[in-house]
Amino acid sequence: MKIAKMAPILLCWMHSEKNNLLEHTQKTIEKICLSVGRTPDSVSILAVSKNKPIENILPLIEAGHRLFGENRVQEATQKWFFLRQSYPNVRLHLIGPLQRNKIKQALSLFDVIETIDRPHLVLSIAKEWLQLSHKTEKLLIQVNTGREPQKSGVHVEDLASLVDLCKTHCLPLTGLMCIPPLKESPEPHFQLLSELAHQHGLHDLSMGMSRDYPTAIAHGATWIRLGKALWP
Repeated sequence: MKIAKMAPILLCWMHSEKNNLLEHTQKTIEKICLSVGRTPDSVSILAVSKNKPIENILPLIEAGHRLFGENRVQEATQKWFFLRQSYPNVRLHLIGPLQRNKIKQALSLFDVIETIDRPHLVLSIAKEWLQLSHKTEKLLIQVNTGREPQKSGVHVEDLASLVDLCKTHCLPLTGLMCIPPLKESPEPHFQLLSELAHQHGLHDLSMGMSRDYPTAIAHGATWIRLGKALWP
């Protein structure tokens, strides 16, 4: 299967549009970083390509972007298996819940899995880990900072034991991820996640979306997950 060719005029227009959005966002991030005493290269844009067809993703890739986030293992496999044949330096993050029956597939596909949130998942990952030659490079624990029952993520009081379990099994745990409650100020949640990462010696922070990424950057985000800012 090959990626279908798009009409040159349409592709040119889409490329220009995505390039402008990407450049605008990058310049905004640069200004924010400088205002809070950070270097712009300390923050990376994770383009959330979930539910986006290949023809919508291609212009962003052609504009030079290489970091993407997907919610579902099956959807990501169908899209990126072929895209990566043409663009092997693309890096993928899983930012949606990971089901135990998809672990092997996810470890083989994603460079980073951001949604570790329970002991059984850690144990299942550890079991598969030794059997795979090519596998995920980094794992992040998702923290449910708002204690929302409908959301995935470990509660703050259970984080330490989950971190210890990852370390016990020598898994590459490098950071934390959170999604603040929609109707609350994100600032205390980002501040909390930053403090928790520091306490546990973790350096990667995936937090902030299109509506609140300036606040996330101010509190130390290393990856910001942007969808609407790049696909309005």
